[in-house]
Amino acid sequence: MKVTIYHNPRCSKSRQTLALLEAQGLDLEIIEYLKTPPDQQTLVAILTKLDIPPLALMRKNEAAFKAVQQNNQPHDTQALLDAMVKNPILIERPIVLANGKAAIGRPPESVLKIL
Repeated sequence: MKVTIYHNPRCSKSRQTLALLEAQGLDLEIIEYLKTPPDQQTLVAILTKLDIPPLALMRKNEAAFKAVQQNNQPHDTQALLDAMVKNPILIERPIVLANGKAAIGRPPESVLKIL
């Protein structure tokens, strides 16, 4: 089974989730999303699999999110997607894709339900 993780090696939860997946002996595709950010179409597909709105996938403590709020766009879907594409640091991490499903690794064990 192919498993994809959108990973940030500087994030402890992302490292823990990656270690958990590696311990399972899975065929992993590791995407360092800050170096290779997802495009808008990929983000929409991830959100669909997660069954959440764009706002729920955003890291709200980031300065880039505060800019979105200042522009009065926190509920404008297109503005949020544009912000995440432009500033991938806004995307919550890690995201794991497997079996046509997605999960956010917070806590890391939450990804096991889609394997």
